[in-house]
Amino acid sequence: MTKKKPAAAAPTPSKRDAVLAAALGLFSRFGLHGTSVDQVAARAGVSKSNLLYYFANKEELYVSVLRDLLEVWLAPLREFTAEQDPQQAIADYIRRKLVVSRDSPDASRLFCLEMIQGAPLLRDELDRELREIVEHKAAVIQGWIDAGRLAPVDPQHLIFAIWATTQHYADFAVQVQALTGRTLADPAFFEQTVANVQAVVLRGVAPR
Repeated sequence: MTKKKPAAAAPTPSKRDAVLAAALGLFSRFGLHGTSVDQVAARAGVSKSNLLYYFANKEELYVSVLRDLLEVWLAPLREFTAEQDPQQAIADYIRRKLVVSRDSPDASRLFCLEMIQGAPLLRDELDRELREIVEHKAAVIQGWIDAGRLAPVDPQHLIFAIWATTQHYADFAVQVQALTGRTLADPAFFEQTVANVQAVVLRGVAPR
């Protein structure tokens, strides 16, 4: 009789990933100066010395968290391409941004906090990577406008408006819940939010 092989254990996140996740949760609530290395280590379930093996100091950890969240924040915009139907591309982008607000609210809140503080530790990434991708996607939108496929709006302001609207549901989640009694974690409310934000934006950019 052949013995069954034991089921493979599910992969466990690395200690570094655990530290980054713990740091994101704390930094998004208390900021860089309101969070200590000891707090992050305790929340991640590692020793302080173990944490400092991966990150030399709190500032290095904070910058690593910011770089990771910038990638999460930019990922939906990267999927935006000139080959798509413009209305569908914008609708899909709104949905993806609201998914980020629903699934990664801490990332959205920390990004907002860093912007409010003048982005002292993220400025280089903003001046390079963020500027580059926004300029490229704005050019895609301008191409659609020039072809008469969208109303003549400023592409960058359109992107800003989508950011502001979709991030509201993460950055001001407490306010949204206080006023509606619901959050994006509620599937029906999530779909309702997607549909309404899409309707407002798409009607504004529909060809005249």
